[in-house]
Amino acid sequence: MSREDAVARAERYFTSGGFKADLARLVAMPTESQNPERADTLVTYIEREMRPLLEGLGFTCRTLSHKAAKGPFLYAERIEDPSLPTVLGYGHGDVIRGLDKDWNEGLSPWTLTEVGDRWYGRGVVDNKGQHIINVEALRAVLETRGKLGFNAKYLIEMGEEMGSPGLRDLCAEQKDLLKADMLIASDGPRLNAERPTIFLGSRGGVTFDMTIDAREGGHHSGNWGGILSDPAIQLAHAISTIVSPTGQIRIHEWVPKELPASVRRVLADCEIDGGPDGPTIDRNWGEPGLSPAEQVFGWCSFDVLAMKAGNPETPVNAVPPKAWARCQLRFVVGIDPDEVLPALRRHLDRHSFPMVQIAKSRDEIFHATRLDPDDPWVTWAVNSLAKTTGKKPALLPNLGGSLPNDIFSEVLGLRTIWVPHSYPGCSQHAPNEHLPVAIAREGLQVMAGLYWDLGSGDTPAL
Repeated sequence: MSREDAVARAERYFTSGGFKADLARLVAMPTESQNPERADTLVTYIEREMRPLLEGLGFTCRTLSHKAAKGPFLYAERIEDPSLPTVLGYGHGDVIRGLDKDWNEGLSPWTLTEVGDRWYGRGVVDNKGQHIINVEALRAVLETRGKLGFNAKYLIEMGEEMGSPGLRDLCAEQKDLLKADMLIASDGPRLNAERPTIFLGSRGGVTFDMTIDAREGGHHSGNWGGILSDPAIQLAHAISTIVSPTGQIRIHEWVPKELPASVRRVLADCEIDGGPDGPTIDRNWGEPGLSPAEQVFGWCSFDVLAMKAGNPETPVNAVPPKAWARCQLRFVVGIDPDEVLPALRRHLDRHSFPMVQIAKSRDEIFHATRLDPDDPWVTWAVNSLAKTTGKKPALLPNLGGSLPNDIFSEVLGLRTIWVPHSYPGCSQHAPNEHLPVAIAREGLQVMAGLYWDLGSGDTPAL
């Protein structure tokens, strides 16, 4: 039996309808981790679906918990020979809220629906579809070769959409249990729908609030306008000092000193394309002199996620007493997350905005991570995907978004290689989340090839 046989077996699972049926069953489980009423469903996903699936592949499973977590963790391992490489897989079974009423007519977040060349449903890409692709690719290799040829461990969490509470502490406490040589996992989007992609880490993220609380209650704008400070105007001016009118960040502690040569080299081959449903890139926005790919994958970005002053739904003729903005900095390796808010405080004070209060939001701070693009295991993985697809894979130094990769790279000390099975226009976290059928098929193929190559013995030295 050969590599081609393993890839073909994975494809047969897809063409037979097996993958679609399995994914439909998982989508039907409303595993909304932000909804306390779904707590039992989070447990059911692990115990009724994932545990039997992995045990059927010869994995030994156990449920883990941590007091800081909002849901359970499933740990599974299949140790064939301690001398062989060990790979840790990861996925999350929880999903963002369904937003049932906002989906297009005929669609439901909890029913897998095929429309054209897409499958719609909550979790089809984030992340149920992605980790099921990987587990079934392991099955294809196992049934073809009779063994994996490497040791496999898997961790599935049920709280990623809440910022992975407890995951860091769990990994620190279970470091020996989770010991491995590398992480191979799937989440996030490809560079575009047509091009297989590998990314090596993620941008970090800090979300915070900026508030001006001037006084109690609003006051008539005719009687008091012009002699009372307007918090909305002040806050708008404060934000304008953080970025230029074209989005260039003006706080030097918030941007890297330079774009590393290895990062610039791999991104020179990458063009961002959200597909026909994606937005048009604003070429004059952000850091001057950088390509769109360099902006998203090699640099930092600041955005105002929401703002409020007065009563937007029913405006009244009053000077508002308060203004608020929820802001976010996405940052790359080289930025100290603990210095982000102190640097902002110094900046605002220098610009005469001491009245602006700053507070970190409840969201978890994700640290920026990036495996060296020149690492020999990266070259190995890129070559594997190219062999399976006949395409040149895109290599991204890190995902533009944030995920808990720093836990795997820093706490567990692993190389991290991510192979996403989605695309930028998938409506992840929004109504009408969908998975292109072609990506699901190709995802099963590339992961079967990758796992086959991992067990072939022809891999870089660890």
